[in-house]
Amino acid sequence: MPVDWDKFDSEIDSIIERSSDKTDAQLASKVSNITRMTDDEVQELFPKAADAKRVTQLMRIVRSEDDRNKKVNRIVSNAEEFGGVVLTLLEKFA
Repeated sequence: MPVDWDKFDSEIDSIIERSSDKTDAQLASKVSNITRMTDDEVQELFPKAADAKRVTQLMRIVRSEDDRNKKVNRIVSNAEEFGGVVLTLLEKFA
């Protein structure tokens, strides 16, 4: 089922506002819905809400209908922003 990314982003921003600076259960649940991670893994790997938000931004690119080259270019152009997230995921799942 396709994700309405604009609605999703709005919901994530609202949750982050309420949850302060940490990844709470509601935020972890939203992130786990678009990944193969469990809620607990999201909270363990990305305890800061800002990092959980970066995961959603990265997933938006990964799940887009763009071709592979465009996805790679978008990720590379945001490498500084996504670097920590990518490293955390690789350390966990590699």
